[in-house]
Amino acid sequence: MRYGIRPRGPDTVHDHEALDEIELYAEVLIAVAGADRRLTPEEIDRVLGVSPADLPGRPPPGAAPSPRSPQRS
Repeated sequence: MRYGIRPRGPDTVHDHEALDEIELYAEVLIAVAGADRRLTPEEIDRVLGVSPADLPGRPPPGAAPSPRSPQRS
């Protein structure tokens, strides 16, 4: 057995949420590696399989921007 590698057996525990996050991260990395420019938030959403309407704080495409509060100096 090589150093740092444990055999897998019936006692192996998996964190399925962490594995899902790693898979999503890998999908984004693959998309970024294949792009010749920065990906837009919409393109990243598409890679991740989410709809902008499903995300809190982000209006769907084509929606009117929310009014901003005045800036204080």
